[in-house]
Amino acid sequence: MSTKKASEKEHIEYHKDGSIWAKGKTANGVPVGYWEWFRKSGTKMRSGYFENGEQTGEWITYDKDGQKYKVTNIKPKKKTRA
Repeated sequence: MSTKKASEKEHIEYHKDGSIWAKGKTANGVPVGYWEWFRKSGTKMRSGYFENGEQTGEWITYDKDGQKYKVTNIKPKKKTRA
């Protein structure tokens, strides 16, 4: 078992009414891997991937019925030299 996976934890955030607002994984307190956000109605609102806390790759926005509405490709930020 790799130590990277061992540090990843399931993370769920809730709307005030108790329904799920967002779910994914965190590692050392930052989002990693696949995440999903939901409306209070329970339909999916947005989904995508994080790498080291930054959005990367394909992100999908869904309409109010949970159908795919828009796809955005997010390129990794260039690292600056110190």
